[in-house]
Amino acid sequence: MPSPSTVKDEPTEETAISDEVAPAPAGDVDMAGTEESAEESAEESKEDSKKDIKKLEDLFDDDDSDDEFPSSAPVQPSSQVAPPGVTSNASDPEVMRSFYQRLFPWRYLFQWLNHSPTPTNDFANREFALTLQNDAYLRYQSFTTADLLRKDVLRLMPSRFEIGPVYSANPRDRKTVKIKPIAKELCFDIDLTDYDDVRTCCSKANICIKCWQFMTMAIKVVDAALREDFGFKHIMWVYSGRRGAHAWVCDKKVRSMDDQKRRAIAGYLETVKGGAQSGKKVNLRRPLHPHLARSLEILKDHFQDDVLATQDPWESSEQAEKLLQLLPDRNLNEALRRKWDAAPGRASTSKWADIDAMAKTGASKNLDARALLEAKQDIVLEYTYPRLDIEVSKKLNHLLKSPFVVHPGTGRVCVPINTKHLEDFDPFEVPTVQGLLEEIDAWKDDGEEENAKNLSDWEKTSLKPYIDQFRLFVNGLMKDERDVRVKREREEDSMEF
Repeated sequence: MPSPSTVKDEPTEETAISDEVAPAPAGDVDMAGTEESAEESAEESKEDSKKDIKKLEDLFDDDDSDDEFPSSAPVQPSSQVAPPGVTSNASDPEVMRSFYQRLFPWRYLFQWLNHSPTPTNDFANREFALTLQNDAYLRYQSFTTADLLRKDVLRLMPSRFEIGPVYSANPRDRKTVKIKPIAKELCFDIDLTDYDDVRTCCSKANICIKCWQFMTMAIKVVDAALREDFGFKHIMWVYSGRRGAHAWVCDKKVRSMDDQKRRAIAGYLETVKGGAQSGKKVNLRRPLHPHLARSLEILKDHFQDDVLATQDPWESSEQAEKLLQLLPDRNLNEALRRKWDAAPGRASTSKWADIDAMAKTGASKNLDARALLEAKQDIVLEYTYPRLDIEVSKKLNHLLKSPFVVHPGTGRVCVPINTKHLEDFDPFEVPTVQGLLEEIDAWKDDGEEENAKNLSDWEKTSLKPYIDQFRLFVNGLMKDERDVRVKREREEDSMEF
């Protein structure tokens, strides 16, 4: 078997796998059950193995809702300014075969999850879950090398696959050995559907570049908190393929955190609470926590430009009433209501400025200026602060979609987001699987045939900068892990006499 450090992204022969693949049964599924008793009878084991294949829509609470898996081609929403002619080919097995053979960065995925170029249990005991083209769902898969994972993916042709935790033993052996999850990256999931009560341009699964700015704000705030408040270093943000983003915090000290610590970090970052009908969603104590004060500083310009000017959230009288309900002074509210009723369609930027202007005119004799300032700060945070699906972050055994898989609804690759150039990221410029295959076919070298032979197919496409970014991230993670190992070994050697 070749060393994973020498695995190349090139076609391999199909290989069979030991687990039976069957259509997914309907019904609710409990994700929590991961431990199996060694005393189970053979008949029970057969029944359990059938339960491993589950309905996709019953299992996941990441960014892909039922809306994202239509039976027919998705309709392009009017607000979605995607390039013309872009369609999804992720349901075509031959297209996906070409993608997995020629474009997917198997070696770097292995090194990322293995934390070393040579095989370890960090990869061998890691759970993978595969979603097949018929929506059957195969859990508890594990592989010792990148090549074995690649061969099984080419054999099964999943529409996508998820990454779970590292277990105490090989998850394939769960019928005979008691296993428990012992390590996994800390993950965060942000979905634009959670902003439907504040974005006016789109709703549900539809997005445009205007409302994508909410994602830009969220990534800035969460990334700053994770780095500055917790000292985390190896954080990778990944586009979910349609309307969201995932964060993978990969530091060694993070991966071994139990559920209690994960819940604590998720709770630290949660500020906006409640659904669309819950009224005031931000009600903070003063003085503001340093994290919230920093977030407010990050978000205030976005609030002016991307919320007030672009989204115009309080243009109508009904929308303006929502704003008034968030202000603390009844007399001031009445004065503002009269002013706005006399000027229908007044822009939100002007209405926001009216609050201070009316307050200065003495519209309310008993106005508490500090309470008004704090209410306005809460409003800024309610409209801009990250809205996290914190359930994704709380559990060690939660599965999350792998980077670089293809979103089945859009055909876009789930690529890393470069936070150094966050403002430049455009979800509609992300490569599609069909476009990438066309780029390979159209690629021509400049007569340097020898150099061309050494190029992987992904290096000939617009996927290259994203894989290069992933490679640099993985190399940095492996270097830190290696440095820690070397230091520990030296300390152990110094203790020997």
